[in-house]
Amino acid sequence: MVKFKKTVLLLPCIVALGGCAGLYPSPAPYESPKAAQKGFGGPREEEHLLYENGATDPLPELTEKSNLQNYLAYAALNNPGLRAAFHRWKAAVERIPQARALPDPRFTYGYFVREIETRVGPQRQRLGISQMFPWFGKLRLRADVASKAAMVAQQQYEAAKLKLFYRVRSAYAEYYHLSRAVAITRENVALVRYLEQVARTRYMAAAAGHPNMIRAQLELGKLEDRLNTLKDLRGPLAAKLNAVLGRSADQPVPWPHGLPAERIQADDEELLAWLKEANPELRALESEIGKRQSSVELARKNYYPDITLGLNYMETGPARMSGVRDSGKDPVMAMVSLNLPIWRGKYEAATRQAEAQLRSAQNSLRDKENTLESDVKLAAYAVRDAERKLDLYQNMLIPKAKESLKVTEIAFKVGKAGFLDLLDGQRALLEFQLSYERSLADHAQRVAQLEMLVGKEVPRSMPTADDVGAQSETTE
Repeated sequence: MVKFKKTVLLLPCIVALGGCAGLYPSPAPYESPKAAQKGFGGPREEEHLLYENGATDPLPELTEKSNLQNYLAYAALNNPGLRAAFHRWKAAVERIPQARALPDPRFTYGYFVREIETRVGPQRQRLGISQMFPWFGKLRLRADVASKAAMVAQQQYEAAKLKLFYRVRSAYAEYYHLSRAVAITRENVALVRYLEQVARTRYMAAAAGHPNMIRAQLELGKLEDRLNTLKDLRGPLAAKLNAVLGRSADQPVPWPHGLPAERIQADDEELLAWLKEANPELRALESEIGKRQSSVELARKNYYPDITLGLNYMETGPARMSGVRDSGKDPVMAMVSLNLPIWRGKYEAATRQAEAQLRSAQNSLRDKENTLESDVKLAAYAVRDAERKLDLYQNMLIPKAKESLKVTEIAFKVGKAGFLDLLDGQRALLEFQLSYERSLADHAQRVAQLEMLVGKEVPRSMPTADDVGAQSETTE
């Protein structure tokens, strides 16, 4: 029993050997998922609590008064794809302390089936404890590789958030366009139905020919068919918006509250500068390059041996002969061992592999920069083109079409214009109104794409009443 108690004295050695891990420097501080929550248009602390703890607080209710920001907040909290990206980031962060830690100490125990008789007594059992220490710098580099991998996962999460916001804003704009198209087409159906009644009345009074009534009926049939097509499209577009919100496809979605035609306040040089500064895909590739650089250094450390330190203790019984000096004394032996990195070809191949991966990451970054720069310029062109069309339709074509239709209607009443002229004027106004709403939705989608590419919110002018345009009330 006394001998066994002595073996317990070896346990502090485990702590002492493991405590030597503190001699190895830690990697640069890393911002955890909770601390690094950010991104325009979405929540921060609330998002972490929901992802991390599975909170069951009710999501914001989406009503007819909800605006685009409400939809973005809902998607950020509820979209399962974004949650998956968050947990991939969190898993990568948890890899850092694992890479930083020393290997587990090794405890060995041996029992002599046949006692070995020595001068001081028979040896009965042996206990040992050892700890392997990687060569100087290996732990730091492993932790640095893991830290850079976590940074890559963080930027991938930010990229997933930006892509989700783009999908929400694009689907929202498309759904808004549908609501306006339905409302405008419904108004024109009512107008043509009125014109058809006028033509019918004039025909019955022998004031006009039968062709006018037929043309009005044909136009009415075309508009009613278009209106039915637009109404049938509501279900698929609502399902698309529900998908990015993380909801089931059959949940009702109210018509959007509005879509202001804001103008961006940035030139191409500013947009490209923001792209290089804030785009998460580029930042992820930069972190990937840093990770690969540390991997090259780590691969070169394989040429150096790892060191193992240990202690062995042997329990020894009393000597069979009396008067023997040091009878029954338990020996304790310190131990050091090294692995022998003699297979140079293996280490050279690992170094070449790491260097090739580094070059691959560097070229991927350059390729992504070139691709994103062209995408930004194309998106900026699309935004400005949509702004030009909005001004054209709002300030010239629609007012002129309304004026022309009004003049034609007056001329028709006094018999100076034909019924076909009246229908042509009504048809032109309808097409201009629909084209304006299409340009408004395209503008919102292209602005969303531009902000996804540059990785930040682009400054925009505040919308005015003229920017929003004439919007009639939409009904179910």
